[in-house]
Amino acid sequence: MTDTPETGTPTTADIQLIQRILPHRYPFLLVDRVVDIDGTSSATGIKNVTMNEPHFQGHFPGNPIMPGVTIIEAMAQTAAVMVGTTMNLVDGNMLIYFMGIDATKFRRKVVPGDQLLMKVETTRGKPGGKVWRFKGVATVDGEMAAEAEFTAMMDLQG
Repeated sequence: MTDTPETGTPTTADIQLIQRILPHRYPFLLVDRVVDIDGTSSATGIKNVTMNEPHFQGHFPGNPIMPGVTIIEAMAQTAAVMVGTTMNLVDGNMLIYFMGIDATKFRRKVVPGDQLLMKVETTRGKPGGKVWRFKGVATVDGEMAAEAEFTAMMDLQG
C-alpha cells in the first residue's frame, strides 16, 4: 500500500487491504489489486483470471469465458475499494448494492490467463453520500473487453 504524502490516503490497495474494505470473499471477491487511486475520482483494478474459478466449470465447459456480469461486478468492486480507501472505511463493515447498470457493452472474451484491468471513474457521488455513479472500462492487453455505467449504494453497517 502506497500513501499520498499530503493526505496519507492510500493510492494502492493490495489483497489484504481490499479484504478489510469489501465484504466479498471467495468465490466472489473479483479484484486482486487496486492501483492509481486518485481520491474518489478514479482508480484501476487488476483481476488475474485463472482457470480454477468456479464459474468456468459451467461457462462454458471446454471453452471457458468469464461471464460478463462478473466483469461488471469486478469493476464495481474496484470502485468500492477506491471509495473505501479514500473515505477511510477500512474495517468499516460496508455493504455495497447495485442500483442500476446502464450503457453496458461487451467487446472481447475474457479467458483464463488474461489480466483484466478495470479503470473506473466517479461520475456522481461525494464523501458522506450513500449513492454513487461510476463509469468503468475493462481491458485485456489494451483491448476493450467491457464498458458500463453503474450506480451503487454504499451502506455502512452498525
